[in-house]
Amino acid sequence: MNAWKSIAKDAFTQTCLVVKFLGFLHLTNNYLISPTLVYGPSMLPTLNLTGDVLLVEHVSHRFQKVGPGDVVLVRSPLDPTKMVTKRVVGMEGDRINFLPDPSITDICRTIMVPKGHIWIQGDNMYASCDSRHYGPVPYGLVQGMATF
Repeated sequence: MNAWKSIAKDAFTQTCLVVKFLGFLHLTNNYLISPTLVYGPSMLPTLNLTGDVLLVEHVSHRFQKVGPGDVVLVRSPLDPTKMVTKRVVGMEGDRINFLPDPSITDICRTIMVPKGHIWIQGDNMYASCDSRHYGPVPYGLVQGMATF
């Protein structure tokens, strides 16, 4: 009987250790920093077409520390199951001049970014579906900022 108590105690100790580790992993991955695989042509030449692994930190955007020029991970406004990686071009109150479709026309449009929104664009303007297509993005869709 004593042997079973010892085995049960060891099993409980090991289970607690695994649960603590998984909890730490969950908190770190969702709220501090996480690796993210990014691929596609929209951020060429900054990011590779075949894929790059970015370290995305999830703290700065919670304190409104994201600004123009930062590369951010955003939940897609068109498909909430997907994440997109784009560069922040403008913040709320900024006046943005952009080409809606540079491959067809060179007529420039101007828009004022509304309160609580950001304007994001891919570095490759010819192959990027971004704010030029779906407008300003609510700041709440920002999931993190690329750090490395």
